[in-house]
Amino acid sequence: MNVLSNPMVLRMAFGLVVSGFACLVGIMLARRLRRTFTEAGSLEDSHPAPEQFPMHAYNAVIQQLKQQKHELATAQQAERRRAKTSENISAAVLSRLPSGVMFFAANGLVRQANSAAKQILGFASLAGMSAEEIFRAATLVPATGLPPRLTDAIQTALRGEAPARGLQVHYITPAGEQRILDITMTPVCAPAGDALGAACLINDRTKMVEIEQQQQLRGEVSAEMALALRTSVATISGYARQLANGRDPEQTQRLAKDIILEAAELDHTIGGFLAGTSATSHAAEA
Repeated sequence: MNVLSNPMVLRMAFGLVVSGFACLVGIMLARRLRRTFTEAGSLEDSHPAPEQFPMHAYNAVIQQLKQQKHELATAQQAERRRAKTSENISAAVLSRLPSGVMFFAANGLVRQANSAAKQILGFASLAGMSAEEIFRAATLVPATGLPPRLTDAIQTALRGEAPARGLQVHYITPAGEQRILDITMTPVCAPAGDALGAACLINDRTKMVEIEQQQQLRGEVSAEMALALRTSVATISGYARQLANGRDPEQTQRLAKDIILEAAELDHTIGGFLAGTSATSHAAEA
């Protein structure tokens, strides 16, 4: 009882209890702080740090650009395939045309020509040739409203001006063959109006002109033939009237001989006309 009543002992006991309580409180606070720090660390691990965010955004942009580049390359390949298909179709159509077709680029050189144009003009290849080289021995038939030279008409079309139609040209091939060509020059312009070149359409009218000349000659021969027939018939008719009214045997015999000669001459004229007609028909068919 004396010990418990001693003030020193009471103060030491009270200090021990306070120290124990403070230690317990410190342990609880330490555990709470540890749990708080653990949760904060997990949150930091789940979310990128501010300095790491630009790298994530950069990678995302790079991936998007790569995807767009791939889509653009695919679209370009598809467009090239469509252009190639369209070019093949155009080339196939041009190769089947009986008329010659050439395309002069803006620099005045042939960029494309079909097989008919090569055959008509007598060249194995026309690519890269100028109008002066191709039509160096050509002569343009003068006509009202047309340029004085074929090369002038081509240059006019290359500048994108009015087309030139109905150009009749006397042309000589490299092999020396003379041909009559019908040429049409048409400017080719872009949607914006810029001149891209000129298209040249060529038709060989040599045989047609020959047939027209033969028909004209045949008409002239027919007129001469009709006049000759009319003259022969009138002569024979006059001889026949004299023969009918004559009483002299010698005169009758002479008139009969004249009629025979005139008939033979008429037969010769008709035979020559028919032979020429037959030859002309065979030439036209050939």
